[in-house]
Amino acid sequence: KVQAAGSTAKAMGANVKMSQAMAETSKTMTNMNKLMNPQQVAKTMQEFDMANTKMGMTEEMMNDALDDILTESGDEEEEDAIVNQVLDEIGIEISGKVNAAPSAAKGTIGAERINQKNKEADEEIERMLAQLKS
Repeated sequence: KVQAAGSTAKAMGANVKMSQAMAETSKTMTNMNKLMNPQQVAKTMQEFDMANTKMGMTEEMMNDALDDILTESGDEEEEDAIVNQVLDEIGIEISGKVNAAPSAAKGTIGAERINQKNKEADEEIERMLAQLKS
C-alpha cells in the first residue's frame, strides 16, 4: 500500500507539472494569436503561391530555350564530318578497317577450364551430401 501511495503521489505530481506546462503553452498561443492576423497570413501564403508558380513557369521557359539553343540539329553531322576530315588528312580510314579487324573467337575461350571447375565443385558437393546422409 505504501508503494501504491507513492506511485499515486508521483502521478499526481506529473499531472500538476503537465497542467502547468499546458497553461504556459495556452498563454503563449494566446499571445501569438494577438500578434498574428490570420487574414494577413492567408494573403501572404497566396502571394507566395502565385510567385512560386510564376517562378516555376519562368524556369521551365528558360530550360526550354536553353535546350533549343544547345541541341540544334546538324551539330552531330557537322562533328562527324570534321572528325572524318581530320582522320582523312592524317591517313586513317575508320569505316573500312574496322570491319576487317580481327576479332576474338566466340564460344570456347576458357570454357573447358570453367566446365572442369564446375565438375569438381559438383563432386565435392556430392561427397559432402553423402557424408551428411551417413
